[in-house]
Amino acid sequence: MPRVFITGITGQDGGYLAEQMLAEGAEVHGLVHAEDGTAAAFRAAHPEVHLHHGDLADATGLRSLVNEIEPDELFNFAGISSVAYSWEHPIVTAELSGVAAAVLFQAALQVQDRTGRRVACVQASSSEIFGNAPSWPQNEGTPVDPVSPYGAAKAYAHHMAGVYRGKGLHVASCILFNHESPRRPTTFVTRKITAAAARIGAEGTGILRLGNLDARRDWGWAPDYVDAMVRAARHSTADDFVIATGQTHTVAEFAEAALRRAGVGDSWRDHVEVDPELFRPIDTATMVGDAAKARRELGWAPTVPFDELVGRMVDHDVELLRASA
Repeated sequence: MPRVFITGITGQDGGYLAEQMLAEGAEVHGLVHAEDGTAAAFRAAHPEVHLHHGDLADATGLRSLVNEIEPDELFNFAGISSVAYSWEHPIVTAELSGVAAAVLFQAALQVQDRTGRRVACVQASSSEIFGNAPSWPQNEGTPVDPVSPYGAAKAYAHHMAGVYRGKGLHVASCILFNHESPRRPTTFVTRKITAAAARIGAEGTGILRLGNLDARRDWGWAPDYVDAMVRAARHSTADDFVIATGQTHTVAEFAEAALRRAGVGDSWRDHVEVDPELFRPIDTATMVGDAAKARRELGWAPTVPFDELVGRMVDHDVELLRASA
């Protein structure tokens, strides 16, 4: 039975991965911060998971925890998840989303050297490492050129994955393009849209305020992307893999799909306003990934199309409204 350690276990990807690992019969360990308000609910839903309180900024504690657990597989999902937050807190972002990854890799290598068995690691990288990419779609050979503190921190972790791979540690860096589900917090624009659409559809009135409606993103279904990372961990060779659908939609198209699913119909545009305060300081206009390598080497492919992804999120928020009523 494999022993799995997941940082960021209470987040969207961490939760889906924990459930997949439990279904396989794995022994699952997760890192949670003492101030994580979702930890109690997660523990109640998954009592068989071993939760460990810790802090990504505590390098000594992080190394000790990895050495104590001695995982067979380590998935690093934790860190700052908001680009907007990273502009306000660039140093914290660098520590938690960048340096902490190197600490984890070093600890995993120590476990591997001491026990003599492979420790497979996966770094959840991000399309934000590409910044203003010179070409589309982006693949594993696209230059790393971030334009935000979040992207820069993720780029450091991505490069360190390659460094430790060179030292003999199985570290796969999965360059994840946008991936969504009903488990996204409402601080993410996609869930903000679907929650607002559900409310507007129920009440027949309301305004959804958004930033750049023309920004294009490659949106996929989160459980598909978790599946890709498991495949990367268990692949015979560790490498970099772009995980994406290869299709783009604008923020406006996401809002339209959500509002139509909620029953607003052709009047959806009347419920959307642009708020200049919500524009990022620097925003990449188009992000779209080429996952040909993941398809070829991992046998991976996305399974949920865009409209269905949006629909599942809206349906979930509609049910939440009904339950609260």
